[in-house]
Amino acid sequence: MSQAERKPQAAPDDRFSVKLLCRNCRDPVPNIVEDFASGDLVCGNCGLVLGDRIIDTRSEWRTFANDEGDDPSRVGNAANPFLDGAQLDTVIARGGDKGSGLAKDLNRTHGRTTAQRHERNLIQAYKEISALCDAYDIPKSIVDIAKQLYKKVENEQLQRGKSNDAIIAACIFLACRQDNAPRTFKEICALTKVDRKDIGRTFKFLKSKLGANAGTTSSNDLIARFCSNLGLGQDVWRIAKQLTEKAKDMEHISGKSPLSIASACIYMASHLIGDGRDAKAISDIAGVGEATIKSTYKIIYANRKELLTTEIMERNPKAAESNLLVP
Repeated sequence: MSQAERKPQAAPDDRFSVKLLCRNCRDPVPNIVEDFASGDLVCGNCGLVLGDRIIDTRSEWRTFANDEGDDPSRVGNAANPFLDGAQLDTVIARGGDKGSGLAKDLNRTHGRTTAQRHERNLIQAYKEISALCDAYDIPKSIVDIAKQLYKKVENEQLQRGKSNDAIIAACIFLACRQDNAPRTFKEICALTKVDRKDIGRTFKFLKSKLGANAGTTSSNDLIARFCSNLGLGQDVWRIAKQLTEKAKDMEHISGKSPLSIASACIYMASHLIGDGRDAKAISDIAGVGEATIKSTYKIIYANRKELLTTEIMERNPKAAESNLLVP
């Protein structure tokens, strides 16, 4: 079709166009100014205010954060999924009263009258869990699981007669296991400053009452972290992992804990390649007694012919059976 044969497009119907005119000057080409600072709609020719309280549809570039930095948000913080209720609160600042102390007193009184005890306990416990986990670089996924576990304890009122610190420690210990990143009792004790027996009792209590999946701890889950803390390389970690896989199925070692097996295998692997660590150094990291490490090592040393396969010896040039210590 040629351009001459094309039909001209019809102009848009004025009935479908919305025009805003100034009722004072009635200029057909209106000069309407949107004054977002005052929220007014003003005629640029005569100055007549045509509307008020208009909504600013532009992007937000101002910052409402206390600290420096970009915070182009128009609303408050996101709702906390670990708290109940609408979470729409009014907060009275502690400062701004020129040192009279009135704002601080109002803040304290307002907090007592509005915040429920249940919610205050949860917020305080969540802060402690986050602070403790941050100290050990524990992932956020574990932190969230620990908070969920604590909320269940609070909702079912299982904390009666139990130390709150022990409950928090047990929740972190259980959360690590559920997220397949287990920590030893010694590590949780060092983190929370709670006695090991208290953590163990509380852990068993929560496990039975909550019906939570506590997961299982294998030796391989612990070897990588222990080798890293001992300053051992990938060769030791790889050999210790292979030794653990074979040693855990041995008849004479079946009654030993995964922690003892992992410690003994690290002890053997480090000496095998000539970068040995003594039992005391491993004991300090793993939280296993030196006597336990040596007794477990004695068992795997007696079965070294079965454990030290050709693959292990040929893949690691430094590996030599003569480097092993005779128990």
